[in-house]
Amino acid sequence: MPRPQLHQYTVAEASARRWLYVLHGIYGTGRNWASFARRLVAGRPEWGAVLVDLRLHGHSRGFEPPHTLGACVHDLLGLSAALERPVDAVLGHSFGGKVALMMAAAVTPSQVWVIDASPGRRSPGGGAARLLRTVRRHPGPFAARLDAVAAVEAEGFAAHVAHWLATNLVLGDGGYRWRFDPDEMEKLLADYFRRDLWDVIETPLPPSEIHVVRADQSDVLLAGDMKRLRAARLNGRVHTHQLHGGHWLHVDNPDGLLALVRDHLGAF
Repeated sequence: MPRPQLHQYTVAEASARRWLYVLHGIYGTGRNWASFARRLVAGRPEWGAVLVDLRLHGHSRGFEPPHTLGACVHDLLGLSAALERPVDAVLGHSFGGKVALMMAAAVTPSQVWVIDASPGRRSPGGGAARLLRTVRRHPGPFAARLDAVAAVEAEGFAAHVAHWLATNLVLGDGGYRWRFDPDEMEKLLADYFRRDLWDVIETPLPPSEIHVVRADQSDVLLAGDMKRLRAARLNGRVHTHQLHGGHWLHVDNPDGLLALVRDHLGAF
């Protein structure tokens, strides 16, 4: 049986000669970043963007275990080969940020953008774990999407988070159900939390540059992380940036993030 291939959505002008792979956060899809990618490509038409649905997300279904960050990297390498588009740069948000760091070790892209993700090992928890518990408590079926939104909001999540999570609903017999398996998602999250990738930042492989972007209203990157990142900047290939906004920077501060990436994305 042929190996499944990641679903992707490409944003590019005819003049595109280099490729930025964009990796969403947990429970997201590549199209979460479509507006950002369109605006980026309009300002830097020599770059094209490949918006990826990581394994178990969106339309990237049918992948076999193990469900790990390493498996995500393997999937991406297969996609790059199938598309015949090299990974010239990679941008990852949250969960996708750690996958992006692992890509840096695998293919040494010219740039790696890590958007509000900590490179270090953490105890499982936070909003991602809470959302997973919510999905388990409310598996569906739901008569309407808004019923699922209401269930998520009742667990204490903001309306915009509930509506975003509801993009993972699919209509089947009996109503709407979540299209991802919470047990499989838990395996991805477990590997995300236990993985330590500080070595990628502190000893980056040339010629990669690493840009870490912190959201100032997020608690993902702690004071100890920032101290360690500032020390890593001494190697000349690690750069730190801070933008106003919450964890979902591409939603909270799309103009600021766009300007930052557009102005620093490698020239050639």
